[in-house]
Amino acid sequence: MASDNAAKADTGGVVLETRELCFGYGGERVLDRVSLRIEPGEVVGLLGPNGSGKSTMIRILSGVLRGYEGSAIVGGREVRDLSQRSLARFMSVVPQEPFFSFPFTALEIVLMGRHPHLAGLAFEARRDRDLAMEALRRCAAAELASRPIHELSAGERQRVVFAKALAQEPRALLLDEPASFLDIRHQVEIYDIVRGLREERGCSVLTVMHDLNLAAEYCDRIYLLREGRIEAAGPTDEVLTYANLTRVFETEIYVDRNDLTGKLLVIPLSGRVQDRLRRG
Repeated sequence: MASDNAAKADTGGVVLETRELCFGYGGERVLDRVSLRIEPGEVVGLLGPNGSGKSTMIRILSGVLRGYEGSAIVGGREVRDLSQRSLARFMSVVPQEPFFSFPFTALEIVLMGRHPHLAGLAFEARRDRDLAMEALRRCAAAELASRPIHELSAGERQRVVFAKALAQEPRALLLDEPASFLDIRHQVEIYDIVRGLREERGCSVLTVMHDLNLAAEYCDRIYLLREGRIEAAGPTDEVLTYANLTRVFETEIYVDRNDLTGKLLVIPLSGRVQDRLRRG
């Protein structure tokens, strides 16, 4: 078993990295020689159509899937050589659809984020509870602390899970569509928190996203996947182009500049508009 300090190795300036990563389910390859790297303090988006391998990438880097080919490196060490405890001390994960088998309260869920830092069977200390409540407040969920998780809406549950990830005090965050069940206000709040973690702690973030405008606003760099391969990679403005997006998503996508924010504005065109453009 790997040491619990294994993930604290020197990263050499790279927090997360894959090299020629391959993985398949039942003989069908879903990741094909994917190489990426996330530097300290970067927010990197992983975008692409459904089935392009984005969630599989998150599951490999988080240690859930181990039977991969190539390399998956976290904190300078190969994922398959690290224990789950080591990984949890280094990074936290917000899954796409969190599952709860017992009606824990929201506070109890968030306190689970402190477990990798506790010795043996030790109970949480005052500092752990303070960190958990601060994480809930930061995610606009403090009023949910005593509520059973099964009584919460999908959006409320997602905010609690995000608070749990914050309570882990991670050096890296893996986010698998963390805003899927949130309304627009809370989507913006969650990604503002992500940006704040980068600025305050130098936290590195790899986030799977479907909202191209949120990606344009918050990501430093983008990896664009299609059928398990990287189709484009680089600074956000260089990747989110009409040519790249139309090719990868197989539909017409309008890309312009938002006059208010200066960021890219990305709008998929309806079939009616596409027909009109073709006629014109």
